[in-house]
Amino acid sequence: MSTKNRPTTVALASDDETTRFGACLGQALGSRGAIIYLSGDLGAGKTTLSRGLIRGLGYQGPVKSPTYTLVEPYEYFDFPLYHFDLYRLSDPEEVEFLGVDEYFAPPAVCLIEWPSRGQGFLPAPDLTIRLQIDGRGRRLVCEAGSLAGHEIADRLQALLHDAGIQELPSQD
Repeated sequence: MSTKNRPTTVALASDDETTRFGACLGQALGSRGAIIYLSGDLGAGKTTLSRGLIRGLGYQGPVKSPTYTLVEPYEYFDFPLYHFDLYRLSDPEEVEFLGVDEYFAPPAVCLIEWPSRGQGFLPAPDLTIRLQIDGRGRRLVCEAGSLAGHEIADRLQALLHDAGIQELPSQD
């Protein structure tokens, strides 16, 4: 995956496969924390993927979209996990009012839906995941943006294979 220095692209045929991708990503995270940008149109699967990641880490409670609260903390794990949804922000400066600096310290994991709404006020991502509706399923592109992101992407590749999620051929 990242050893080829190119994004990973997968086809996800259902919500179940999107959830499984999220669970694999959760297993691949390691213990250093990560900042993960989740981009895509409404209904593309950002929250479904987040739910899969959070449940895949062992959380059994409700996993809801933080559309109205903007951030949903999960302190169930050995590290803090914060799920952001910035869709409702009208100005990127509003990110500062959330006090987000304290959220991004390692080993925290930060899942950020709609990161473009906070552009210029968010730290750079370790991974950027773009989801788009593709027929009845989704197309997902995962790109590493840091050394930590490449390490996560390398671990993710084997986990995806074991989960039956195959990488699409490169379009180079």
